[in-house]
Amino acid sequence: MLAAEYTGARTITVEEREPAALRDGEVRIAVAYVGICGTDLHVYHGDMDARVTTPATIGHEMSGTIAELGPGVDGWAVGDLVTVMPLDWDGTCPACLAGNQHICQNLDFIGIDSPGALQQYWNVPARTLVRLPDGVSLRDAALVEPVAVAVHDVRRSGAGAGDKVVVIGAGPIGVLIATVATASGAEVVIAEIDANRRAAAEDMGLRTIDPSGVDQVAWVNEWTGDAGADVVFEVSGAAAAVLGATGLAKVRGTVVLVAIHSQPRPLDLHRVFWRELTILGARVYERQDFERAVELVAGGTIPAGKLITRVVALAGVAAAFEALEAGQAMKLLVEVGA
Repeated sequence: MLAAEYTGARTITVEEREPAALRDGEVRIAVAYVGICGTDLHVYHGDMDARVTTPATIGHEMSGTIAELGPGVDGWAVGDLVTVMPLDWDGTCPACLAGNQHICQNLDFIGIDSPGALQQYWNVPARTLVRLPDGVSLRDAALVEPVAVAVHDVRRSGAGAGDKVVVIGAGPIGVLIATVATASGAEVVIAEIDANRRAAAEDMGLRTIDPSGVDQVAWVNEWTGDAGADVVFEVSGAAAAVLGATGLAKVRGTVVLVAIHSQPRPLDLHRVFWRELTILGARVYERQDFERAVELVAGGTIPAGKLITRVVALAGVAAAFEALEAGQAMKLLVEVGA
């Protein structure tokens, strides 16, 4: 089979190798599509070399078909359409014992800490499988994992019907958060300085503003009757966005930190104090988020056709990373099954 391997900063190769042997409780998936995300790009840049053991097969946004069942696997059959919730926890740490297994203190994020989906046959624990409905597009289903991120973020924020929501950043996750929040009944605007990303979001039916061209605090105040937003999602990863996020929230509003920040950022704590704001972190997802994401993708709520900019063959995966790095794609999929 073919498999992509990360061997060092900005180096991805495609190699021929034998599939790994199936162990007890595992299934072998014939991988169809794999999405490349910002975390994969961090790996590609070499920023996560302290965590990733090379050579590494990465990739965790995927869809596929069960090809073989390992010993001890029940409830699944060859041919079932699946995606994978790529989290494996120990069940014994304080976080797990408190019911927060998805952020286990010793979490194995499959596709980063252990082998991922950029290979034609991928062995995973059966407990990580999430069933896809018959007839779903496997191409679209490769978006389930990032949609689950957005579902978790919106659910954690409490945003719902009638709420005014600001999303800072119109990258893939920002657009998905805006889409999921809108589907929950919220009124949403995305603040994005990049004209191409604003245009892409607007093409998906989302409202945007350009914070480099307008006073975003004044705009939000006018939009909300001088109250401020119920919920603000910081998805851009920019220091200026973090500093400005608290200025957009209402009294007792909520600011949700979604982007990964590799270093400490300034935060307006006086605003947090003055308006009694709630600051939340939102990381990964739980199974209910994955199941809801499957419903949203299968039901057509997620504009998959507009989100997926390009599909490339596994042999062209290196060029795919280069294109994503250059900002030439909203969402890029690798067709592994071809």
